Amino acid sequence: MNLIRSGFIHYKNSFNGFSREVWWLAFATLINRAGAMVLPFLSLYLTNALDFTLENVGWIMSFFGLGSLIGSWLGGEMTHKFGAYRTMIFSLIFSGIFLIVLGQFESFWWICGGIFTVAMISDIFRPAVFVSLVGYAKPENRTRAVTLIRLAINLGFSLGPALGGLIIVVAGYMSLFWIDGFTCVSAGLIILLGIREKIVKGKDSVKDSRHSHGKILRDGTYMFFLLAMFLFSVLFVQYFSAIPVYYKGIRALTEDEVGWLLSMNGFLIFLVEMPVIYALDSPKYSKFSIMLIGSLLLAASYAVLFIQGWTGVLIIGMALATFAEMLCFPFTNTFAMQRGGAGNEGRYMAYYSMAFSLAHIIGHNFGMQVSDNFGFEILFIIMTILAIVSGILFWMVGRFDDKNVYQK
Repeated sequence: MNLIRSGFIHYKNSFNGFSREVWWLAFATLINRAGAMVLPFLSLYLTNALDFTLENVGWIMSFFGLGSLIGSWLGGEMTHKFGAYRTMIFSLIFSGIFLIVLGQFESFWWICGGIFTVAMISDIFRPAVFVSLVGYAKPENRTRAVTLIRLAINLGFSLGPALGGLIIVVAGYMSLFWIDGFTCVSAGLIILLGIREKIVKGKDSVKDSRHSHGKILRDGTYMFFLLAMFLFSVLFVQYFSAIPVYYKGIRALTEDEVGWLLSMNGFLIFLVEMPVIYALDSPKYSKFSIMLIGSLLLAASYAVLFIQGWTGVLIIGMALATFAEMLCFPFTNTFAMQRGGAGNEGRYMAYYSMAFSLAHIIGHNFGMQVSDNFGFEILFIIMTILAIVSGILFWMVGRFDDKNVYQK
């Protein structure tokens, strides 16, 4: 009984110390992500509803990644020039409008252009929301604040695919675009009405802004970190394109079963990520060693898929990928924010987001092309090897961390 009580107290304490603005940001993010039903089902929509080939889907997803890449860069620039608050509102409202427009397209090139535009505008939000935590969260709470935003993202994601699978069965794919667009606009209005803008400028922001891009590119440790992040993200994005196709085409799951399996990711993160990060966010733990463990868990999530004849391995694989995600992304987010110092958080976060976007450009297409031409087994072998390599790179970055952003 005492163990249960102490566990409950630990869980409760992991949510303490946040400002009202951080909670409003988390709520807006939750609303936005709960309606994010298009991306998890996009590959299925393109193949089942519009009869595109896997090769065509791969190229469409590359346009998504290219838009994401440009949007991440624009997000950093807009955050630096106009502030995180205005950038977030712009991104949410206009991405919602363009999502509804995207649902009206059926030809290959119109969809490529539409998905590029939606990804570009929506990913302007990503650097802005995390940089906003510099102003709204205390320094000692920032890793947990990042985790809270991620918790809202993943709780929404646990609801979105589950609801999306049911909505597809009842109302068809087209309704997803309207719901996703409406929730994006709603999230923008929540931030506009619920949070007051807070201007945050570091003392070195004006001086550093002139040379900040060159400074980032000359930061060898950070470039090495971005390479590790890129490889990890290439593996992670497969769960939004190749893996759903594998679930349906090879494992014979229905759309609603795929939705429930994908929603398991967000539900697990909602249950355990905050207390896990609360326990690990301590100087006595090497954060880069934690990232290494996360990469190895991601490798294991692909390795278990070689087990045939038992659907339960899909649940095990998703659980392993989820724990890999929760061990890597909160600490990599915080490292990127803290690496640049005062005034450069937006641009460092933009490069971090661009590494993830570049993974969208290459990862989706790579996964689709390999699985289409060589089969999923070859894809899983490659993903397992790359996950191990990314873990080694994270560990090496920890050895090269000359600024001691993360104390061992």
